[in-house]
Amino acid sequence: MANIKSLVKDTAVYGLSSIIGRFLNWLLVPLYTKMLLTGEYGVVTNVYAYVALLLVILTYGMETGFFRFINGKETREPMKVYSSSLIALAATSTLFIVLVATFLEPISRALDVEAHPAYAMMMAVTVAVDAFTSMPFAYLRYKKRPLKFATLKCVGIGINIGLNLLFFRVIYNPEIGVGYIFFANLLASVIMVPLLLRELTGFRWTMDWGLLKRMLVYSFPLLILGLAGNMNQNLDKILLPYLVSDKADAMSQLGIYGACCKVALVMMMFTQAFRYAYEPFIFAQHRKEGGDNMGAYSDAMKYFVIFAMVIFLGVMFYMPVLQNFIDAKYRSGLQVVPIVMIGDVFFGVFYNLSVWYKLTDKTIWGTWFSLAGLAVTIALNVMLVPRFGYMGCAWTAFACYGVMMIASYLVGQTKYPLRYPVGRIGAYFFGALLLFGIGQAVNTGNQWLDMAARTPLLLIYLLAITKFEHIPLISKR
Repeated sequence: MANIKSLVKDTAVYGLSSIIGRFLNWLLVPLYTKMLLTGEYGVVTNVYAYVALLLVILTYGMETGFFRFINGKETREPMKVYSSSLIALAATSTLFIVLVATFLEPISRALDVEAHPAYAMMMAVTVAVDAFTSMPFAYLRYKKRPLKFATLKCVGIGINIGLNLLFFRVIYNPEIGVGYIFFANLLASVIMVPLLLRELTGFRWTMDWGLLKRMLVYSFPLLILGLAGNMNQNLDKILLPYLVSDKADAMSQLGIYGACCKVALVMMMFTQAFRYAYEPFIFAQHRKEGGDNMGAYSDAMKYFVIFAMVIFLGVMFYMPVLQNFIDAKYRSGLQVVPIVMIGDVFFGVFYNLSVWYKLTDKTIWGTWFSLAGLAVTIALNVMLVPRFGYMGCAWTAFACYGVMMIASYLVGQTKYPLRYPVGRIGAYFFGALLLFGIGQAVNTGNQWLDMAARTPLLLIYLLAITKFEHIPLISKR
């Protein structure tokens, strides 16, 4: 029990630092959308989609491989695992920087920053440094130093935010524009290296080639899984500029789509918080002897959907206020928000369903589901984006996660059947969608009256939940 409590506590610290980081960076979006044109923010959205993908490639599953081998019974020299991992990541990150510098002109052209190739170079160095420092951060987790891990992460975020405020509020030059974002990110990443100096010194840097080979063999499937999962999230933002014939219009659409997706990010943050808590929960439940473990898993699914749909209704009913999060020139794309949010709900349910293949050690199914989602992502983006622009991206994400969710449920019911209350979960889900539709029909011409009229709909949903789930409105204590 003490070990489980420690795991939950550490997970909370790691998860909280990540969620706080996302939230604080999220708060920069109003600044960006006010200061940048839609096409300029489209460049930012496009570049960071590449950054997310490249970070997966440049870490190539080594974090998980590091934990597997440094904790393995066959490992007699743990620091050799760490030093071999560090040297490998240092070498590949350096090689990446050299390759980008060598082919900087065509890369800058592909990213639509050919007038400012330094932007592409800055982001290349940033992603290379982040890939390298992922290993000392993994080492902090291995040494059970969650507070230092979280503190350093928050320091990096604080530096990035502080620099953005300085650049955009004090010394802003429109000719530099998005360059300020890339420069702030670069400085925040580079400053992290000396802050991690204690994790990079005090031991002998040695390479064990045999060990590295075994680590790479172990990590390669994780790279494929990570790539598929990341591309499901970001490939639409990479493909859109190639699928819309007018490059300027493509970047403008991408800027609008990227900004409006940030409005829906509250659902993604909830899903991520759930993911940090869920994995320790399912394994803790699995270790218990006796008790209704199956009931715990089904309850977790049910309450995830309930809370997710409450968030969905809250965002959609009060959109007249929340839309002020982004500048007016971006609000034409707000129609993507409900689609993207429901897609995130599907992804959360998919993650919830992962219990069956994690507990049966058949994690290869997670790879198959992610690859199926990737096939849907590629096919539908190619078909829909040329006709419908960024709306095609939104519906593609919706379909991708929907397919992954349904496939995992159907296969899971044959491999490791769990008694989910499908009828009740479906009633909560479609009941929320019905109330959303009714709320959308409310149009008095006054946004405050509209929100006031929609509030009883949200209260009806909450009251229905408390009634059917027997949740007391007033504590009896």
